[in-house]
Amino acid sequence: MSITHPQGFRAAGVVAGLKSTGAKDLALVVNDGPTFDSASVFTSNRCKANPVLWSQEVVKDGVVKAVVLNSGGANCYTGPDGFQTTHAVAEQVAARVGIGAIDVVVCSTGLIGLANDRGALLAGVDAAAEQLAADGGTAAAEAIMTTDSVSKQVVVEGAGWSIGGMAKGAGMLAPQLATMLVVLTTDAVVPAAELDAALRAATRVSFDRLDSDGCMSTNDTVTLLASGASGITPTPADFTAALTQACTDLAMQLLADAEGADHEIAITTVNAASEDDAVAVGRSVARSNLFKAAIFGNDPNWGRVLASIGTTDAVFDPADLDVAMNGVWVCRNSTPHADPATVDLKPRSVSVTIDLKSGDHRATVWTNDLTHAYVHENSAYSS
Repeated sequence: MSITHPQGFRAAGVVAGLKSTGAKDLALVVNDGPTFDSASVFTSNRCKANPVLWSQEVVKDGVVKAVVLNSGGANCYTGPDGFQTTHAVAEQVAARVGIGAIDVVVCSTGLIGLANDRGALLAGVDAAAEQLAADGGTAAAEAIMTTDSVSKQVVVEGAGWSIGGMAKGAGMLAPQLATMLVVLTTDAVVPAAELDAALRAATRVSFDRLDSDGCMSTNDTVTLLASGASGITPTPADFTAALTQACTDLAMQLLADAEGADHEIAITTVNAASEDDAVAVGRSVARSNLFKAAIFGNDPNWGRVLASIGTTDAVFDPADLDVAMNGVWVCRNSTPHADPATVDLKPRSVSVTIDLKSGDHRATVWTNDLTHAYVHENSAYSS
């Protein structure tokens, strides 16, 4: 179950010495072809890390032959020298793999303002190039972990072709795209333009709907590589469906590993005037610290849900809203309904359903509760 499950890919994960723990901290993924089509999406944060600035140029022609990723330092706001480090890493990968640096996507994750040791990175690239293997996907997934407690991997099988993926992320999970690095691979034959359309459709309903804490990162990157090694061309609909399944699976793994969370919360808004309205309402509730604290305390406080709905521009009648928690309609017509004491919020999985009664659109936004452990993790992270 890894990015090397599809044919045509090799990967490695090694210790470059960036992490004080001595854990793996550099990953390399190589597409051996015969095709090298790709698509990528990046953070929409205007404050972008050096690897994002580099990689945005790399992907413009739809060709990517390798992705190199490091944990242990974000290489963000490290000045011109930091950008030169990114460039040097791409050049080193290119030299070791026999490709051009302009075909190498570079990703970094970790603390902002921390200058990565260029020598350590280059030595790590050398080591990773030596260890590239068709079964190296798991090692690569482990090497990109930061505060993650487990690696995140997925495989989705098509009709004679497949999609593999790996992701990292446990905090600062908010669009676009959540604090995460994601590499997806496929051995299907899919042109770059179709990859781009499929990736944007998939991320729109998966990673972009994950809103753990409302904090947007500077390094987010999702890169999809197609080797064409299966020789099979799926329909755009079939490929998009499989890619959406893969992205959603990874997004749920990110949510399950959210820092210190006790509950995973699915907020589904139904009967909205538009999908945008449904997303806006779900996201508003997901970003309410009062709501998230209530769920942490196993308190089905539906008043906090209505208060959050009211901050949006969605179409609804404030006097006619319904809210259910774990299937119990605790609010009907904006008034109390079922006894909140009948809602069991002890299970880790929590569902919230909001009926706007304004149309026929729906959307789900995923979040988690606000816990003591989350505050501790993010206050102690840099130490």
